[in-house]
Amino acid sequence: MDEKQVKKRRIVLVPVPAQGHVTPIMQLGKALHSKGFSITVIQTQYNRVSSSQDFSDFQFLTIPGTLTDSDLQSLGALRFLMKLNQICEASFKHCFGQLLQEQVSRDDIACVIYDEYMYFSAAAFKEFQLPSVIFSTTNATAFVCRSVLSKVNADKFLIDMKDPEVQNSLFPGLHPLRYKDLPTSAFGTLEDSISLYSEAVNTRTASAVIFNSASCLESSSLLRLQRELQVPVYPIGPLHIAASAPSSLLEEDRSCIEWLNKQEPTSVVYISLGSLGLMENKDMLEMARGLSNSNQPFLWVIRPGSVPGSEWTESLPEEFSKLVSERGYIVKWAPQMEVLRHPAVGGFWSHCGWNSTLESIGEGVPMICRPITGDQKVNARYLECVWRLGIRLEGKLEKETVERVVKRLIVGEEGADMRKRAIDLKEKLEASVRSGGSSCSSLDNFVNSLKTKNFMQQ
Repeated sequence: MDEKQVKKRRIVLVPVPAQGHVTPIMQLGKALHSKGFSITVIQTQYNRVSSSQDFSDFQFLTIPGTLTDSDLQSLGALRFLMKLNQICEASFKHCFGQLLQEQVSRDDIACVIYDEYMYFSAAAFKEFQLPSVIFSTTNATAFVCRSVLSKVNADKFLIDMKDPEVQNSLFPGLHPLRYKDLPTSAFGTLEDSISLYSEAVNTRTASAVIFNSASCLESSSLLRLQRELQVPVYPIGPLHIAASAPSSLLEEDRSCIEWLNKQEPTSVVYISLGSLGLMENKDMLEMARGLSNSNQPFLWVIRPGSVPGSEWTESLPEEFSKLVSERGYIVKWAPQMEVLRHPAVGGFWSHCGWNSTLESIGEGVPMICRPITGDQKVNARYLECVWRLGIRLEGKLEKETVERVVKRLIVGEEGADMRKRAIDLKEKLEASVRSGGSSCSSLDNFVNSLKTKNFMQQ
């Protein structure tokens, strides 16, 4: 009887409509579904996940009247998220109320797990007296940084950030992070960043916070949050190892796997700068020149719309095509996990988003770090200085620098040492999600906490 009750109980997920947020929350859904819970996903009309074969047992509901692609272009990512939170609260309450009225009773819902940036939803859970849990798709260290930033004096911090000497100095209490490594956004003002972070780190009435991370990666930040948040903290990652769930919002080009099959072991540089990054023509050309001069084969993901003023690569000069055709292979989007797992791949040039970072470490692949915004800067600093698995590429992109960094990573001794450390950490991550491992135990503890009657009061 108890087993049947657990199987019947439902967990509701509320994702941010962006690839970097959708991927881990859907993996979390798979992990919880495997523990016997029914899963409902309440999403916006923008960037919806489809009920594919991988999620055929999930229920999908849509909040009506949300934002569009043109809103993202005109507002920028930060203002987009802030606006989303303003306009969705009422329609979300209505949508959630209908779910309770027509399909499930309140008692059937074990909890609602919402992305920290979908904080508007917390008001509905409070009104319906349902237990809620925050899911952070970044690591715990970035969450600590956002918490610190939410309390700074914006005017003073803005002045500090204009001073190159301050930018390069360590931020008090966040070693080894410098001022310039803090997760400020390239897609909005500092004031907007601080305002958004103040909302996101506010746990409100949440009963717990879940992180897609592992103790072996950042135990001190996790312990700090356990002290500061005053609710249980559950590091249950890496979710892509624990519960793989394909949820790409873009179509993957699998032809690159055939190309990789023809390359030498650990010889290829894989380049992907995420689902939001943009690159100027001159930077693309310098990258192509440096990559060509390195004499290493490279697989380069150039997302449609990532070159300003161009649908894809048509605005790039003929020299670009010539350079790429010699040693490279270009796709619009790649099956990243499969690419990183391929024996031909020796390094990953990345924007250092947390999903990409976890996936790269999870396959024992060292990185070239070129962060663009937010928590990517935190991740890049940790890759370089804490885990020692990455080479940071800072400043203006020049072909000589690109050539040098690629050679350091792929053919140099430094890269070989990084590869060994990456494989060691990969083994620790795999152990963490196995039975008895820290992340596996953390997930079990979370699931067991949902069975307690005082979960909301924790």
